[in-house]
Amino acid sequence: MKRLNWNKKVKAEENQIENSKEAMDEAMSDEDFNQELKHLMEFNEGGKKKKNKQPRKKWSRKKKIIIGSIVAAGICLIVVKNAAGGKSGLLSVTAEPLKKGEVTEILTVSGPVQGTDSVEVVSNLHAEILKLEVKEGDRVEKGQVLAILDDKESKKELDIAQNDYDLAVSTYNDKQREAKNGYAKAKQDYDTAKENYNRTLILSQGGSASKVELETALNSMNDAKRAMSDYTLKEGKPIANESYALQIEKEAFELEQKKEALINTKVTSPIDGTVVRVNCKVGRFADKTDNDKPMFIINNLDVLEMRINISEYSIGKVKVGQPVEISADILSGKTIRGEVTSISPTGEEKGGGSTERVIPITIRIIDQNTKLIAGITAKAKIDLKKAENTWVVPISALVLQPDGSTAIALVENEIVKMVPVTTGVESDIEVEVIPGKDDDFKEGMQVIDSPSPMILDGMTVNVVPYDQ
Repeated sequence: MKRLNWNKKVKAEENQIENSKEAMDEAMSDEDFNQELKHLMEFNEGGKKKKNKQPRKKWSRKKKIIIGSIVAAGICLIVVKNAAGGKSGLLSVTAEPLKKGEVTEILTVSGPVQGTDSVEVVSNLHAEILKLEVKEGDRVEKGQVLAILDDKESKKELDIAQNDYDLAVSTYNDKQREAKNGYAKAKQDYDTAKENYNRTLILSQGGSASKVELETALNSMNDAKRAMSDYTLKEGKPIANESYALQIEKEAFELEQKKEALINTKVTSPIDGTVVRVNCKVGRFADKTDNDKPMFIINNLDVLEMRINISEYSIGKVKVGQPVEISADILSGKTIRGEVTSISPTGEEKGGGSTERVIPITIRIIDQNTKLIAGITAKAKIDLKKAENTWVVPISALVLQPDGSTAIALVENEIVKMVPVTTGVESDIEVEVIPGKDDDFKEGMQVIDSPSPMILDGMTVNVVPYDQ
């Protein structure tokens, strides 16, 4: 009779595993399920669960709870089949002490490392490169000469521009003198004509001048007035026509352009930094570089940063000032510190036909003088949330109740007690749990790490310790 009851218990466990696996059809593929089940259900010969330190794929909380239930059912089946060392007739479970600790929710992303300031040095001068003063890897200061170009053509064009400017100034000065002298004569003629008109008017009123003489004097005065009005006055003084002043401005602009072109025959660095690319050669023209690339690329590598696109579904958790742990192959297993320094105010298309939007963020690398270099890809782990000195349990310890609430299974004196909890900060393997107002946690309480759906409140179980 005892053998019959034992077989029924084993059969019930097998049915429970099958039913739980069917519940996972929408959450994961059979292949993923089988691999994870095999990965988690490794026991030693004594039926004790082996700790597994291999990294696993990150799943949602619901999926983690479901797979935890499935694995727990499998564990129970194996333990029931190998329960010779346990108490007869009791379901065996593995449990660990309830403890306080810290848990951190992490977002892992990857992206290129670059300098905080980067410039592309180009030249629009069609001039031959006579000498290169730097090579890739050289540190340069702002204003330092990078390359020297042939300046013969620039000097010739500067001489022409200088002559044109000088001519425009000379012409303006001539026209200024003409305006001054011409206006003075016109005013003198007007004053004379006006005096003659006034005298003729008096004579006409006395009968000594005819009406024709008066009209002639008036016409002469008006002609002189019109001649005087042809001149432009500024603050009461005559000036040359505005077109001559505009010509000077035009030639002055051209002259400055040619002076700048001559200066630019010495190509200089606009920032302090490191020359990371040289795309030009001696004997080539400055405006005809390899594949039309900039002559030089200079980065400020004193402070490095990462510019990474974050999914619109995760950006709400990212804040300026959050700490970041950065790793890369070049660091040989070591990590360095970083910090989120900026978040773009606008999103952009992810590309590749996806409708998802991404938001660029900038991560400043805090640690200096490391092996990290610009141009490589690094991995960044952003600490989204952290809970300290809080109750922490494995995610697999969460029990999804029929009403949709969450609980954990505690064991005291081999009696199971289902305690409703609210979950908080969650990492890949652990989660913060907060007991309900009617419950209280104490250090050392035993929590079942992977409770089976067969575990019920008030059930008596046999606790199997971990391998140490």
